[in-house]
Amino acid sequence: MDESIPTLRFSQLPTAARVLWAKSGETTGHGLLAHLLDVAAVVETMLEIEPKTSTGWASTRFGLPVDVVTRWLAAIAGLHDFGKAIPGFQAKWPEGMQGDEDAGLAFPPIACSVEAHSCATAALLGKPLTTVSATEAGWVRHAVQAISAHHGYHFLLDEVNMAVPRGEPRPWADARHAILRTYWNVLSPIGIPTRDELSLPEVNWLAGMTSAADWIASNPEWFPLGERHDDLTAYYADARNRAARALEEIGWSKAFILLDSPSDTDRLLARIMGHAASSVRPLQQVGDALLHGVKGPALLLVEAPMGEGKTELAFLAYLRLQAANSHRGLYLALPTQATGNALFRRALTFLRQFASGPLDVQLVHGGAGMNEEIRHLRGIANDPQESLSASAWFAQRKRPLLSPYGVGTIDQALFAVLNVKHHFVRLWGLANRVVVLDEVHAYDTYTNGLIVVLLRWLRALGCSVVLMSATLPQARRNELLRAWGVGEFELPELDYPRLLLADNGGVRGERFAARPLAPVHLSSVAEGVESLADVAIEQLAGGGCGALIVNTVDRAQRLYLHLRDRLGDAADLQLFHARFPADERAACERQVLASFGTGGERPARALLIATQVAEQSLDIDFDFMLSDLAPVDLLLQRAGRLHRHERCRPARHRQARLWVAGLNREVLPELKDTAWGYVYDAYILLRTWALLRDEAVLDLPGDIDRLVQAVYSDAPLPDDLEAAARERIEVGSYGEYLAKVKNERLAAQHIAIDPTEEPQSAYLHRPRGNEEGEGTGLENRTRLGRESITLIPLEVVDGGWCLRRDEEPFSPDQPLPDGLARRLHDRQLKVSRTWLVKRLKCAVVPLAFQHPALRNCYPLPLQQGRYAQDGVHLRLDDKLGLVYEPADGANKEGA
Repeated sequence: MDESIPTLRFSQLPTAARVLWAKSGETTGHGLLAHLLDVAAVVETMLEIEPKTSTGWASTRFGLPVDVVTRWLAAIAGLHDFGKAIPGFQAKWPEGMQGDEDAGLAFPPIACSVEAHSCATAALLGKPLTTVSATEAGWVRHAVQAISAHHGYHFLLDEVNMAVPRGEPRPWADARHAILRTYWNVLSPIGIPTRDELSLPEVNWLAGMTSAADWIASNPEWFPLGERHDDLTAYYADARNRAARALEEIGWSKAFILLDSPSDTDRLLARIMGHAASSVRPLQQVGDALLHGVKGPALLLVEAPMGEGKTELAFLAYLRLQAANSHRGLYLALPTQATGNALFRRALTFLRQFASGPLDVQLVHGGAGMNEEIRHLRGIANDPQESLSASAWFAQRKRPLLSPYGVGTIDQALFAVLNVKHHFVRLWGLANRVVVLDEVHAYDTYTNGLIVVLLRWLRALGCSVVLMSATLPQARRNELLRAWGVGEFELPELDYPRLLLADNGGVRGERFAARPLAPVHLSSVAEGVESLADVAIEQLAGGGCGALIVNTVDRAQRLYLHLRDRLGDAADLQLFHARFPADERAACERQVLASFGTGGERPARALLIATQVAEQSLDIDFDFMLSDLAPVDLLLQRAGRLHRHERCRPARHRQARLWVAGLNREVLPELKDTAWGYVYDAYILLRTWALLRDEAVLDLPGDIDRLVQAVYSDAPLPDDLEAAARERIEVGSYGEYLAKVKNERLAAQHIAIDPTEEPQSAYLHRPRGNEEGEGTGLENRTRLGRESITLIPLEVVDGGWCLRRDEEPFSPDQPLPDGLARRLHDRQLKVSRTWLVKRLKCAVVPLAFQHPALRNCYPLPLQQGRYAQDGVHLRLDDKLGLVYEPADGANKEGA
């Protein structure tokens, strides 16, 4: 055949090139060239859906004119499976191998030793693509690195060098060359890139897009196997139509929230909240004014007291930033699943008010499947009569951040900067989004280090970011701003509360007047459970609703039992912590919000006994509060739930009062027996004690910044502090604290992927790990702490196991039906006691738990609600959750 004449039909291909397969199945499978064109069609269709700012970013960063960048990137991404044209891969399907042999392709054993087709793409594509595209070798090298990573990880140079099939007969290279030349002729991208190389953000953006497109194009329901047209131009046109239908069925559309007309702050806030706002808060007024005229992607830092309307400002900021920059969606990242669930409800109200067409929205965390709202949205997915739905395609692992709108945990975004499988899919999903990071003070040094790296990535990928906190230490504030490229010399001098905006026009900020909160009268109480109960019962004498927030689940359980014995039915007692099965925990959360939130019927006399799950992002309100000693920022967060809402209160509780266990002025708090020192840094706890012990009244918000900066800085301790206490804080605890901070900072630096590194070397010392048990190697973690395990409590009965004692049993040695597997998944319970994790992870996982819905879950077989083996004694109690019972001293461990 004359190579100068373009081959534009399958039937014109050399036989050896035509028979090479990419997907096995049926009689002929799916040809390699056909699959490459399918993926290119999906990429081109996806990019046409993207807002112009996305393709504009790609045009600049890939060095391609904006009118050709879409076709160019589609052509590059489609070549991801080029490495399937090797003997080792083609030998995987006997029928396909036979067809190859009939076409003259031989399979010498030495050439078949290389089987990994994605790594073979990295090894074999670069030189011929440089030739056929007339593109700089460096640009091609980085582009090939991106598309060859589509099975989850980037390849290292040694792996690539080993992926060249040795002893491969010449006809294989000729067949690959024919496929590449034909493929390039069909797509015919115009021009060549002006960039010599690509940076790591471009590489991972392309890698993420390629992987997502490959998942779609590999679905035979959307892309049936076989040569659907002989004419390759017609084949590609048909593939484009199929891609459009597939994306529509997924719920991947052009629909974004748009401001239909300019609106003032009052009107926008009324729509955001779903009802007329009583009044616009100064925070929102000043924040909206600051956002007017924003130039390009921006960082908005919001430091404002609890209950000041930060969430509504975040939604308002999204509207303004999206209007200015055509951002492609919104992700709200919270510290916990509980806070994510609470904000998800508010996000749905917001999205429904502004949706211009059907929008996909996802709840993004491990327990999303148990959320009632998300289950409803999945049930109506792709219903044109509904403004919001949740596509099942986006809900699958690694995909939720591809949905344009999402609320979830910070962890799901942080996996984007760790070398976990398909981390770059998360990066591509976040690109050109508005990303809101709430409660940014709430993380340890390690997790904060990952957030710093995430901010660098988000800036590089064209995102806008909103950071929100009520209690942000200055050193952490400056570190976050530096990640966005804002130096300390650029920061305006502003008192708290304050707003800061950094965009292409520079850095500017404003202070605003926060509404004064009720003064909080501060008292101390002894650490013992009995002392806390005494005060709580005394305060209940006048009626009202109180909260007791303690630092460990064990302590919460003991306190609940003690109060139940003493109060009986005289008050409504509720227990809320993280050691309930997930479905029961969700029910607890709903009950807490119904009793102490803005809606529902508030009890006349009630106590909530809770752990840290109640201190963040839950809009709940109490008449009085007792708390264990905690770092000052968290104590202030807890205090922010006092007199939070406007309501008529019992006469005894007209003043807000907070009792803090362990705040005795004369005695250092006990950190070991209480286990507080296992939960928080002793140094910060002791500085909090030293600097709070003389405070009689907390004037909020005025005292927030003063106290937070004093505790977290090098501010001197009080002059009258006893020498022994001073030495304990400044010598013993301080050294341990510095060592811990240093180690956590180094751990974050060593594991996070820096966007400024050279693409190939960026992964050299970043070990491949798994996330939540999926992938290879050790677990790459977003938070430090003890190893955890996810358990499914089950009752052992005659005939097998059952979910609850009155249900039909199932055999652990038989596969589970999907419905039952999902119900088991809804009962998951995560624990982190070292001795328990080691014991249960050693057990053989039965066949029933190999269902995909139970991936990384382990059974907890109970007899009459108890587990007792090898010194491990547990009890699952309907009221208390999972209880660790004493057995040979096994549970002398912290929270």
